[in-house]
Amino acid sequence: MVEMGDLREGILPCDLFPFIKRTLSLPYIKIMGLGCNLACYGGIKPDNQNMRELSVLTDTIEKEFQISLPIISGGNSANYEWYESATEVGRINNLRLGELILLGRETANRKAIAGLYASAFKLVAEVIESKEKPSLPFGEICQDAFGNVPVFQDRGIQRRAIVALGRQDTLVSGLSPNNNFEILGASSDHVVLNSKNYDLKVGSEVNFNLDYGSLLAAMTSPFIKKQFIKGI
Repeated sequence: MVEMGDLREGILPCDLFPFIKRTLSLPYIKIMGLGCNLACYGGIKPDNQNMRELSVLTDTIEKEFQISLPIISGGNSANYEWYESATEVGRINNLRLGELILLGRETANRKAIAGLYASAFKLVAEVIESKEKPSLPFGEICQDAFGNVPVFQDRGIQRRAIVALGRQDTLVSGLSPNNNFEILGASSDHVVLNSKNYDLKVGSEVNFNLDYGSLLAAMTSPFIKKQFIKGI
Protein backbone atom coordinates (compact mmCIF):
# COMPACT_ATOMS: atom_id res chain seq x y z
CA MET A 1 0.00 0.00 0.00
CA VAL A 2 1.27 3.43 -1.01
CA GLU A 3 0.29 6.61 0.83
CA MET A 4 -1.38 8.90 -1.73
CA GLY A 5 -2.72 11.57 0.61
CA ASP A 6 -5.55 10.11 2.71
CA LEU A 7 -3.17 9.30 5.58
CA ARG A 8 -4.75 6.04 6.59
CA GLU A 9 -2.07 3.54 5.65
CA GLY A 10 0.72 3.05 3.16
CA ILE A 11 4.38 3.67 2.42
CA LEU A 12 5.18 7.29 1.57
CA PRO A 13 6.30 7.61 -2.07
CA CYS A 14 9.67 8.96 -0.95
CA ASP A 15 10.24 5.78 1.08
CA LEU A 16 8.89 3.34 -1.47
CA PHE A 17 12.09 2.56 -3.39
CA PRO A 18 14.21 1.54 -0.37
CA PHE A 19 11.20 -0.38 0.97
CA ILE A 20 10.85 -2.33 -2.31
CA LYS A 21 14.60 -2.98 -2.41
CA ARG A 22 14.60 -4.36 1.12
CA THR A 23 11.49 -6.44 0.54
CA LEU A 24 12.92 -8.05 -2.60
CA SER A 25 15.85 -9.32 -0.53
CA LEU A 26 13.56 -11.27 1.79
CA PRO A 27 13.00 -14.97 1.10
CA TYR A 28 9.53 -16.41 0.41
CA ILE A 29 7.97 -13.00 -0.34
CA LYS A 30 6.83 -11.90 -3.78
CA ILE A 31 5.52 -8.42 -4.48
CA MET A 32 2.34 -8.76 -6.55
CA GLY A 33 1.44 -5.11 -6.96
CA LEU A 34 0.75 -1.71 -5.46
CA GLY A 35 -2.40 -0.29 -3.96
CA CYS A 36 -3.66 2.86 -2.30
CA ASN A 37 -6.63 3.89 -0.19
CA LEU A 38 -8.48 7.19 -0.53
CA ALA A 39 -11.66 8.85 0.78
CA CYS A 40 -11.62 6.76 3.94
CA TYR A 41 -9.82 8.49 6.80
CA GLY A 42 -8.91 11.88 5.31
CA GLY A 43 -11.71 12.07 2.75
CA ILE A 44 -9.23 12.69 -0.10
CA LYS A 45 -10.97 12.19 -3.43
CA PRO A 46 -9.54 9.87 -6.09
CA ASP A 47 -8.76 11.96 -9.17
CA ASN A 48 -6.66 11.96 -12.30
CA GLN A 49 -3.64 13.33 -10.46
CA ASN A 50 -3.30 10.79 -7.66
CA MET A 51 -4.23 7.90 -9.96
CA ARG A 52 -1.63 9.07 -12.47
CA GLU A 53 0.96 9.28 -9.72
CA LEU A 54 0.25 5.68 -8.72
CA SER A 55 0.64 4.58 -12.34
CA VAL A 56 3.92 6.47 -12.70
CA LEU A 57 5.25 4.89 -9.50
CA THR A 58 4.33 1.47 -10.87
CA ASP A 59 6.17 2.02 -14.16
CA THR A 60 9.22 3.44 -12.40
CA ILE A 61 9.46 0.59 -9.88
CA GLU A 62 9.09 -2.06 -12.58
CA LYS A 63 11.86 -0.45 -14.59
CA GLU A 64 14.16 0.16 -11.61
CA PHE A 65 13.91 -3.34 -10.14
CA GLN A 66 13.11 -5.33 -13.31
CA ILE A 67 9.98 -6.81 -11.81
CA SER A 68 6.39 -7.15 -12.96
CA LEU A 69 3.51 -5.79 -10.86
CA PRO A 70 0.32 -7.44 -12.17
CA ILE A 71 -2.14 -5.90 -9.67
CA ILE A 72 -2.45 -2.13 -9.30
CA SER A 73 -5.36 -1.35 -7.00
CA GLY A 74 -6.47 2.27 -7.24
CA GLY A 75 -8.84 2.35 -4.30
CA ASN A 76 -12.39 1.60 -3.22
CA SER A 77 -15.99 2.58 -4.01
CA ALA A 78 -14.97 6.25 -3.96
CA ASN A 79 -13.12 5.65 -7.24
CA TYR A 80 -16.36 5.10 -9.17
CA GLU A 81 -16.77 8.68 -10.43
CA TRP A 82 -13.12 8.87 -11.42
CA TYR A 83 -13.35 5.59 -13.29
CA GLU A 84 -16.56 6.60 -15.08
CA SER A 85 -15.14 9.93 -16.24
CA ALA A 86 -11.50 8.99 -16.88
CA THR A 87 -10.40 8.81 -20.50
CA GLU A 88 -7.26 6.95 -19.43
CA VAL A 89 -6.94 4.79 -16.32
CA GLY A 90 -3.21 4.18 -16.69
CA ARG A 91 -1.98 1.13 -14.83
CA ILE A 92 -5.01 0.88 -12.54
CA ASN A 93 -6.60 -2.54 -13.09
CA ASN A 94 -8.24 -3.23 -9.74
CA LEU A 95 -10.75 -1.50 -7.45
CA ARG A 96 -11.92 -2.83 -4.09
CA LEU A 97 -15.66 -2.26 -4.28
CA GLY A 98 -17.69 -2.84 -1.13
CA GLU A 99 -20.27 -0.18 -0.30
CA LEU A 100 -20.95 0.47 -3.98
CA ILE A 101 -22.12 -3.11 -4.49
CA LEU A 102 -23.76 -3.68 -1.10
CA LEU A 103 -25.53 -0.33 -0.69
CA GLY A 104 -25.73 0.81 -4.31
CA ARG A 105 -23.84 4.09 -3.82
CA GLU A 106 -20.43 5.47 -4.66
CA THR A 107 -18.74 6.90 -1.60
CA ALA A 108 -17.20 10.20 -2.70
CA ASN A 109 -20.61 11.91 -2.70
CA ARG A 110 -22.95 9.00 -1.83
CA LYS A 111 -24.73 9.11 -5.19
CA ALA A 112 -26.95 6.16 -6.09
CA ILE A 113 -25.72 3.93 -8.92
CA ALA A 114 -28.26 3.00 -11.60
CA GLY A 115 -29.09 -0.70 -11.62
CA LEU A 116 -28.03 -1.33 -8.02
CA TYR A 117 -30.17 -1.58 -4.90
CA ALA A 118 -29.79 1.00 -2.14
CA SER A 119 -32.06 -0.96 0.22
CA ALA A 120 -30.69 -4.50 0.13
CA PHE A 121 -30.27 -4.45 3.92
CA LYS A 122 -32.95 -3.89 6.55
CA LEU A 123 -32.56 -3.63 10.29
CA VAL A 124 -35.69 -4.80 12.13
CA ALA A 125 -36.32 -3.83 15.75
CA GLU A 126 -39.17 -4.66 18.12
CA VAL A 127 -41.34 -2.02 19.76
CA ILE A 128 -41.11 -2.38 23.55
CA GLU A 129 -43.07 0.74 24.57
CA SER A 130 -45.63 2.97 22.83
CA LYS A 131 -47.15 5.90 24.71
CA GLU A 132 -48.13 9.52 24.44
CA LYS A 133 -45.56 11.61 26.31
CA PRO A 134 -44.41 15.24 26.47
CA SER A 135 -41.71 16.17 23.96
CA LEU A 136 -39.91 18.26 26.59
CA PRO A 137 -38.30 16.44 29.53
CA PHE A 138 -39.08 17.90 32.93
CA GLY A 139 -36.57 18.54 35.71
CA GLU A 140 -33.00 19.85 35.73
CA ILE A 141 -31.01 18.76 32.67
CA CYS A 142 -27.48 17.38 33.14
CA GLN A 143 -25.29 15.17 30.95
CA ASP A 144 -26.82 12.17 29.25
CA ALA A 145 -25.32 8.67 29.34
CA PHE A 146 -22.70 9.61 26.75
CA GLY A 147 -21.52 12.87 28.27
CA ASN A 148 -23.63 15.22 26.16
CA VAL A 149 -25.96 17.91 27.43
CA PRO A 150 -29.12 17.43 25.33
CA VAL A 151 -31.23 20.29 24.04
CA PHE A 152 -34.95 19.80 23.45
CA GLN A 153 -37.72 21.76 21.75
CA ASP A 154 -41.22 21.77 23.18
CA ARG A 155 -43.37 20.21 20.46
CA GLY A 156 -46.26 19.28 22.68
CA ILE A 157 -47.52 15.80 23.38
CA GLN A 158 -46.20 13.15 20.99
CA ARG A 159 -46.93 9.53 20.31
CA ARG A 160 -43.55 8.04 21.14
CA ALA A 161 -42.30 4.51 20.66
CA ILE A 162 -39.20 2.80 22.00
CA VAL A 163 -37.56 -0.02 20.05
CA ALA A 164 -35.14 -2.60 21.45
CA LEU A 165 -32.08 -1.25 19.70
CA GLY A 166 -29.35 1.14 20.77
CA ARG A 167 -25.87 2.52 20.40
CA GLN A 168 -24.36 -0.75 21.58
CA ASP A 169 -25.81 -2.38 18.47
CA THR A 170 -25.31 0.04 15.59
CA LEU A 171 -24.59 3.62 14.57
CA VAL A 172 -27.99 5.13 15.27
CA SER A 173 -27.25 8.36 13.35
CA GLY A 174 -27.03 6.30 10.15
CA LEU A 175 -30.48 4.72 10.51
CA SER A 176 -33.55 5.82 8.55
CA PRO A 177 -36.95 4.38 9.54
CA ASN A 178 -38.85 3.02 6.56
CA ASN A 179 -42.04 4.64 7.81
CA ASN A 180 -42.27 8.37 8.27
CA PHE A 181 -41.11 8.04 11.86
CA GLU A 182 -38.53 10.37 13.40
CA ILE A 183 -35.61 9.20 15.52
CA LEU A 184 -35.61 11.44 18.58
CA GLY A 185 -32.58 9.96 20.28
CA ALA A 186 -30.94 6.83 21.58
CA SER A 187 -29.31 5.35 24.64
CA SER A 188 -27.22 2.20 24.96
CA ASP A 189 -30.08 -0.19 24.20
CA HIS A 190 -33.09 2.01 23.32
CA VAL A 191 -34.03 4.12 20.32
CA VAL A 192 -36.84 6.63 20.91
CA LEU A 193 -39.09 7.41 17.96
CA ASN A 194 -41.71 10.01 17.25
CA SER A 195 -44.22 7.69 15.61
CA LYS A 196 -46.15 10.65 14.15
CA ASN A 197 -49.43 9.70 15.87
CA TYR A 198 -49.27 6.21 14.44
CA ASP A 199 -50.26 3.86 17.24
CA LEU A 200 -47.46 1.33 17.17
CA LYS A 201 -48.26 -1.70 19.30
CA VAL A 202 -45.83 -3.31 21.71
CA GLY A 203 -44.36 -6.31 19.92
CA SER A 204 -44.71 -4.83 16.45
CA GLU A 205 -41.65 -4.18 14.31
CA VAL A 206 -40.01 -1.11 12.80
CA ASN A 207 -37.74 -1.44 9.76
CA PHE A 208 -34.70 0.76 9.25
CA ASN A 209 -32.51 1.43 6.23
CA LEU A 210 -28.79 1.65 7.02
CA ASP A 211 -25.86 3.68 5.77
CA TYR A 212 -22.33 2.28 5.67
CA GLY A 213 -21.49 3.08 9.30
CA SER A 214 -24.72 1.54 10.59
CA LEU A 215 -24.33 -1.56 8.42
CA LEU A 216 -20.73 -2.01 9.55
CA ALA A 217 -21.68 -1.87 13.23
CA ALA A 218 -24.82 -3.99 12.86
CA MET A 219 -23.06 -6.75 10.91
CA THR A 220 -20.31 -7.01 13.52
CA SER A 221 -22.61 -6.76 16.54
CA PRO A 222 -23.13 -10.09 18.33
CA PHE A 223 -26.51 -8.81 19.55
CA ILE A 224 -28.12 -8.55 16.11
CA LYS A 225 -29.33 -11.68 14.36
CA LYS A 226 -28.45 -11.86 10.67
CA GLN A 227 -30.88 -13.46 8.26
CA PHE A 228 -30.21 -13.82 4.55
CA ILE A 229 -33.30 -13.94 2.34
CA LYS A 230 -33.02 -15.23 -1.22
CA GLY A 231 -35.23 -14.44 -4.18
CA ILE A 232 -36.45 -10.99 -3.14
